[in-house]
Amino acid sequence: MLDESNHGTPVPSGQAMPAGPFGDAAAFRGMLAPSLSRHPDGGVRMQSGKDMVLRLLIVDDSVEAAEAIVSGLRNSGIAVRPSRPESESDMQSLLGAQSHDLVVAARDATTVPLDKVMLLVGASGKDLPVLMLVESIDDAALMQAVDAGARSVVLRGRMEHIEKTIRNEWRDLEARRGLRRLEVQVRETERRCDSLIDSSRDPVAYVHEGMHIRANSAYLEMFGFESFEDIEGMSLLDLVSPQHVAAFKTLLKQLGKGESAPPRFETEARTLDGDTFPAVMEFTPASYEGETCLQIVLRRQEADPELAREVEELRQRDQATGLLNRATFLRSLEDAVGDAARNAGHHALLLIEPDHYSRLLQEIGLDAADELIKAYADRLASVLGENDIAARFAEHQLAILRRDSDYHASVALADSVRAAFADAVLEIGERSLNATVSIGGVQIGQRIATLTEVLGKANQGVQSTVGVGGNRVEIFDPGAVDRAEVERIAAWVDRIRKAIDDDRFLMYYQPLVSLHGEPNEMYDAYLRMQGDKGEVVQPMTFLQIAEEHGLLWEIDRWMVSHAIANIGSRLKATGKRTTLLVKITEVSLQDESLADYIQEQLAKHGVDGELLVLQLPESKVFTQLKAAQAFQQRVAKLGVKVGLEQFGSGLNSFQLLTHFDAALLKLDRTFMEDLPNNPEHQQRIKELAEKARAAGKQTIAEFVQDAGSMSVLFGAGIDYAQGHFLAHAGPEMDYDFG
Repeated sequence: MLDESNHGTPVPSGQAMPAGPFGDAAAFRGMLAPSLSRHPDGGVRMQSGKDMVLRLLIVDDSVEAAEAIVSGLRNSGIAVRPSRPESESDMQSLLGAQSHDLVVAARDATTVPLDKVMLLVGASGKDLPVLMLVESIDDAALMQAVDAGARSVVLRGRMEHIEKTIRNEWRDLEARRGLRRLEVQVRETERRCDSLIDSSRDPVAYVHEGMHIRANSAYLEMFGFESFEDIEGMSLLDLVSPQHVAAFKTLLKQLGKGESAPPRFETEARTLDGDTFPAVMEFTPASYEGETCLQIVLRRQEADPELAREVEELRQRDQATGLLNRATFLRSLEDAVGDAARNAGHHALLLIEPDHYSRLLQEIGLDAADELIKAYADRLASVLGENDIAARFAEHQLAILRRDSDYHASVALADSVRAAFADAVLEIGERSLNATVSIGGVQIGQRIATLTEVLGKANQGVQSTVGVGGNRVEIFDPGAVDRAEVERIAAWVDRIRKAIDDDRFLMYYQPLVSLHGEPNEMYDAYLRMQGDKGEVVQPMTFLQIAEEHGLLWEIDRWMVSHAIANIGSRLKATGKRTTLLVKITEVSLQDESLADYIQEQLAKHGVDGELLVLQLPESKVFTQLKAAQAFQQRVAKLGVKVGLEQFGSGLNSFQLLTHFDAALLKLDRTFMEDLPNNPEHQQRIKELAEKARAAGKQTIAEFVQDAGSMSVLFGAGIDYAQGHFLAHAGPEMDYDFG
């Protein structure tokens, strides 16, 4: 489901509704691209990069105090789904029916005492950290927390401490959950590896400190053992002929010191019966049941060592090109990636793909395919350095690995390869071809030190260059991402400032339709920006940046002034008294001059203040109640009303109305999700409408998407509705209210 709100920006279903004149930037960080939604303290994230929702259980006698914690967390950019039990049985039901991430329990709570909280959490069998909420930290509080089994202590009234502690505990919880998932995957992987090793034709053994701890059937058969029990714990030296024991001991000592294993070690092995045969051992670092060890693949060597080496060389090479084959190249690439992860090494991977390969192949004939790829390989080899590793990576894709290469050296290598093809002619039999290539590469380092990421980025680069015509190079450098992001943000700040100075913002309107025949003409006003080429830029593209650079108050003023001007011009042109709802941000609550500015604009355009409704999110009013009260009182003298957005998302939203005189209540968007089929949401909307009506407040339901929702809202007694089902937001106020 896509909803038109926050200035008409489509918002995926299931995300928290933004607020402000364009959305509360802190609340919608989870809906922004990862580069814009990163929290400075770090946060818990889904693999897709979006913020997760914190399912928080708060045990506190004071609803207001619990609400303050929820609002504070939302202000810091954490999407919170709170619950608050009012009794022990209620808490037991919540623990059984819902999944929670954290529990914050007040030390002095009486609705559910701390010892009962710990008892119920323990009985649930869930990994559910409990944080003890205290007025002040002293020895007694710390000891009580330790004795009770609480994970940590948080200070009431110190929101920054609560937020940081919750972030840390939430991050640890997700790490534990991730670890459990990985352990399951590792066990499954080990099971599959065991099956592969057992079924392998190659003799494979695992050795720890020179002793056998695992061997497959082929290994046992080679040495004449009937079962692994016969070889378990036996020294590897016992399977080496006496004249080679000294050299083999030296090798084992080197490996024990952490030195790299040779790719192959030639020796003479001895069977259980005392027979000897020439053998080649290949060593790979491994682990078995948590112990570091060596994996050994042992093969009989041909009688002619030179022939054996030739066979091994052939096994590692692609027969058509003479370059390394894919499997051999991947082992070298894995070593380079591992070095980057462990030792902060810098290496380069390049993937080279001939441009228009299919067309070239049709021209010269399929029977010449091997000759064509061989010509590419020969040309590539002519520009490689002494230590470069080249391979045939796919049917018509070549690869280069250069170790110890910084970004500039990697780019220079890629450019030299590209130029080598662009400036040369390939000879294929009697045909001469001018063949260019597309190159995608990756600068391998600690920030991209997994094989999957490296290959994925390199292939992405190849496809990108192919897509724009080829004969190009595209190198992914993780270190350049941050630099590009800084430049991108600076460019956006400049665009926002120009939009403010040059009046390049736009206002879109969405009608609010009365469900009970009220004749009022009302619109919700949304913000847009006009791009450099006349395109319309959605607010979520730039509002986070505007907030971080202190530009929101200027945008608030633009919204208010243009809303008043549009009300006035519409009144003069058509005689219609149109009410506009305008979102403002919490920064305007601190701007004491805004009320005077509104008064000036109302007088300038001859507009009645009653036609302007300023909207603030419920959570912001709750956390800045005194400033909100003062602001509401100042604008009330002008006839201007103030409404609340995201209403009903708090623990006790109507408690706020006893302190803040809101004229309109716009219900939280989550209540509209699958409304016709959600009895819980239907009941909640009905309750909110009844309480609002009793308090003399009008209610608005937004994100209305279907006729079924309209029917539910009408039956519940909601006053106004807006959404795609009724009308999309647009640049004109042209809805027929009838």
